[in-house]
Amino acid sequence: MTLERPFLKSAIAKCFLRPTVITRPPPMNFSSDNVTPICPEILAAIAAESDSAALPYGADDKSQQLDAAFSELFGTEVCVVPVATGTAANLVGLSGLVSPFGGIVCHHHAHINMTESTGVAFYGGGAKLLGIDGPSAKIEAGILDTYLGKHVSNGMHSVDPECVAITQTTEFGTVYGVDEVQAIGKVCRKHGMRLFMDGARFANAVATLGCHPADITWKAGVDVLSFGATKNGALAVDAIILFDPKLRRHTEKSRKRGGHLFSKHRYLAAQLLAYLQDDLWLRNARHANDAAKALQHSLESLGAEAAFTPQGNELFIRMNDKLAQRLRDAGLVFRPWASIGPDAYRFVCAWNSPIDVISALPHTVG
Repeated sequence: MTLERPFLKSAIAKCFLRPTVITRPPPMNFSSDNVTPICPEILAAIAAESDSAALPYGADDKSQQLDAAFSELFGTEVCVVPVATGTAANLVGLSGLVSPFGGIVCHHHAHINMTESTGVAFYGGGAKLLGIDGPSAKIEAGILDTYLGKHVSNGMHSVDPECVAITQTTEFGTVYGVDEVQAIGKVCRKHGMRLFMDGARFANAVATLGCHPADITWKAGVDVLSFGATKNGALAVDAIILFDPKLRRHTEKSRKRGGHLFSKHRYLAAQLLAYLQDDLWLRNARHANDAAKALQHSLESLGAEAAFTPQGNELFIRMNDKLAQRLRDAGLVFRPWASIGPDAYRFVCAWNSPIDVISALPHTVG
């Protein structure tokens, strides 16, 4: 028997539904796109799941809709394995593409190399990251081809490349163009490598390129994509998109072994389905990208300089200490970025960044 609990629905509404009148000042925290609240459409989808029971561990109706929804998005048959974090999406997703004694070629500045602890080795049973260089945190096809072509295997004594991983958008806010991803995919096929894409900010890349999601994934040779949602308005969910259905069993077992199989997976699935509905994922990303462009213009008007040509929702800015302090005094929150230089800072815009306030910064910063 189902008990009616109107007080519970009222409490959930208060927790999950945003007020119609916002009395607090607009967010000016540019330290990360993880600091933002959950967008209303996804909050509503989570709240809607409070009305009834559902089967656990991904056997619910919502989870069963994911493969079809993402297959329609990408224009090909895919398998979807949802997890709660981008780290899990990367590490569980990669685990099916490399053996415990194999290597994963990535850029030195790749997120999996710099900010995922030893997770790749943990989930890959000992797999090793092999870092290479490239401008603006991007691997170039020619450099990759040379690296793979010159690799000399010492048989059982060496770590041989088995997989290539790229980040879209990169750790420096740059975006791989369609031609660039296709060229990397061609090199991977030439050398018998699998191709993985860390897409924590995949939506921002697609919004920038204006391409079909297929053009920079399976059509370019990508085997597995971590499809980010958490940074773009969701509560806690990213999806592992498998363009090779044969990888499903391994990926699901790796997810379970790593402790990322939720008993109530419907709450992850509900977020992802709401994220795709009416292109919310792209609308949120376009807003974040537009906010970053407005912020770049405002900061350059104040005397700052972009370290890289911004293409997504991240800005890497060079400025002197005096300007940095003026911005802090005006209420802006941002982070120094020592890997670029002592005068470099990172600003990250998000789905709810206030473009009007950002555009007015040159007039409001003291």
